[in-house]
Amino acid sequence: MPAKIPATVVTGFLGAGKTTLIRHMLQNAQGKKIALIINEFGDLGVDGDILKGCGDEVCTEDDIVELSNGCICCTVADDFIPTMEALLARPDKPDHIVIETSGLALPQPLVRAFNWPGISTKVTVDGVVTVVDGRAVHDGQFAHNVAAVDAQRAQDENLDHETPLSELFEDQIACADMIVVNKTDLLAASEADALSSKLKAESRDGVQVVKASMGALPVDVLLGQGIGAEGDLEARHEVHHHHHHDDDEEDHDHEHEHGHDEFESFIVTRGEIADANAFAEQVADVIRANNILRLKGFVAIAGKPMRLTLQAVGPRVDTYFDQPFGDAPRETRLVVIGEAGLDQAGIAAALQA
Repeated sequence: MPAKIPATVVTGFLGAGKTTLIRHMLQNAQGKKIALIINEFGDLGVDGDILKGCGDEVCTEDDIVELSNGCICCTVADDFIPTMEALLARPDKPDHIVIETSGLALPQPLVRAFNWPGISTKVTVDGVVTVVDGRAVHDGQFAHNVAAVDAQRAQDENLDHETPLSELFEDQIACADMIVVNKTDLLAASEADALSSKLKAESRDGVQVVKASMGALPVDVLLGQGIGAEGDLEARHEVHHHHHHDDDEEDHDHEHEHGHDEFESFIVTRGEIADANAFAEQVADVIRANNILRLKGFVAIAGKPMRLTLQAVGPRVDTYFDQPFGDAPRETRLVVIGEAGLDQAGIAAALQA
């Protein structure tokens, strides 16, 4: 059976920075062919136009679909499922699907839809990414422009839930596999750290909280979480059983290019490993001790002609043998990715121990 296509659900209130995050992802996609489903609402497809203008081969107009019939979680059967079926029926299937929800859309019903017949065997939810406006949340407002959110709520005729923003926010956090505290350039470092710690404490075990400004996240951090969220709905239950909507967002829009100063990566090499299972546990321990976001690479196991592929998202480590080393050096080579300030020497020493 062919591997399922991974899909990432991006949620968050109007103005949190979802569109900027996705635009940055498309411009730095590293050759991945990405299909994008945008839950645009209203007469002006602003976000669709912005994203179609990204000018990269990974996001041609054929790869971008807009759903403009209102809040995506209220129109799953009529709107989202047919769109997914059409996308999956294409001969040139994407490497990854990214779904940008309306800002007032609950992620849970959308994740649940991936269990529908015809969808469940072909695509899986790689992860749910909740983008929050760091400045607004720090100030207790959840959205920078609450009036704009309320105006969009009023425009959606299909909206079947009236919910306070604070409760919608809790639902979005409850479903998240990764929380992106965006607009950290508008916060003091201590404020950003405190907010990140608070959100981490309020979320499920294993949820990663990362800081960003201008939505600039490395693709290796954003995609490839491998969660399979549709099989884990009990853990991400809706805190409040209602619904909600909003359109996407106009960010505090900085057009200048923003780098990945908040993140760093480095390579650790070592010789052959005697015990694959023990090494996987060692890697998980190092990740927990150092708040590493991603760790991936290849491991040489003594006596085994095949190289062991190792991929870790947070402390969850997956391994499998993929191909013979052939003429390549029999060495272990790991890439470590995390937020800036990692103790590179300490991590390398721990992985080489």
